[in-house]
Amino acid sequence: MKTLYFDYQATTPVADEVLHKMQPYFIESFANPHASDHALGWKTAAAVENAAQQVARLIGADSDEIIFTSGATESNNLAILGLARRAAMTDAPKKRILLSAIEHKCVLSVGRILQEQYDYTVDSIPIDRNGHIDSAELERLLSEDVLLVSIMAVNNEIGSIQDIDSISETIRKNGAIFHCDAAQAPMAMTMESLAAKADMISLSGHKMYGPKGIGALHIRRDLQDKIEPLIYGGGQQNGLRSGTLPTPLCIGMGAAAEYIGSFEVSEKRKELQVRTNRFIDMLSALSWPTQLHGDEGQKRHPGNISIGFRGFDAEDILGALQPHLAASTGSACTSGIPEPSHVLKAIGLTMEEAKSVIRFSLGFETSDQEVDEAVKLINVALQKLSDPKVQPKNS
Repeated sequence: MKTLYFDYQATTPVADEVLHKMQPYFIESFANPHASDHALGWKTAAAVENAAQQVARLIGADSDEIIFTSGATESNNLAILGLARRAAMTDAPKKRILLSAIEHKCVLSVGRILQEQYDYTVDSIPIDRNGHIDSAELERLLSEDVLLVSIMAVNNEIGSIQDIDSISETIRKNGAIFHCDAAQAPMAMTMESLAAKADMISLSGHKMYGPKGIGALHIRRDLQDKIEPLIYGGGQQNGLRSGTLPTPLCIGMGAAAEYIGSFEVSEKRKELQVRTNRFIDMLSALSWPTQLHGDEGQKRHPGNISIGFRGFDAEDILGALQPHLAASTGSACTSGIPEPSHVLKAIGLTMEEAKSVIRFSLGFETSDQEVDEAVKLINVALQKLSDPKVQPKNS
């Protein structure tokens, strides 16, 4: 039996058109893009520059503001750690960093490093029950000593889409720099004006139908001399990220940006939202009590379902579903860690409630038939796991 894939927020497949554009750069156009003494190097460099332009167009930036990285984790580290390390070297008076309570683990980990090794004060921005920034608390926390605020555009667990326009206005009027982890945003929203709202933006290829191992960091042009590199060497990419660029992956990132920003994808998002809503309705109609977490409609990732099965353990449900259905408990990046998700705790769930939550994430390839099959499999798994203490809601 084919395994049903409901984990698109963990990773997407590489789109056919993206793979097609990558293939020549593995075998035919394989020259080093930094080889400046011959035509083959120039040709490959031009292809990489075109890829940077494609990524830049996705978010409304210029190509010289795009730094290719290995993925969103490196992009987040370069943005936050790079800015803070350079500021610490210059004895800058701004020694506070604000991170939302539901940022990706890599962002929160950088925050701990800045506290422990660089003597920064790192404060958490509270969110409401639906995973949206508490604007009054953000306003209260901001002051002249805040260097950076990092708030993700779309949450990777509960799908909440932040009001970036309002957040940007609040941060900028207080003089802080705004970094936005937008790894989950391409599937969820149009992004053509994002660079006008955020000073630094992190992206990941494999969250937007591109290849794994490649990402990008947008850094506003006039901010680039304020970033300390994480990787030193030959000075590639404006000296911000040295090393030979992986040409096929860069081409794939650019092609994915072009694909995800197309009119075709904007129409697919609408279809995805309808299919996700249908899945939610079918799960809610089961005999077992459920609770949906996160917001609804346009304020939520169109393929995200974060749902709790009251009285059950999510790990047990997923185990019972193997090998027939792939989903996750919270973020795939934290799988294997026994403690409940920090995101679910931040929106106010108890330990027991958080342990019952599964993230199902649908993609453009998900069909109505797969949704029907998934609901049947989940119902059977719940029946097998049920005990006298867990009564169906209709009993």
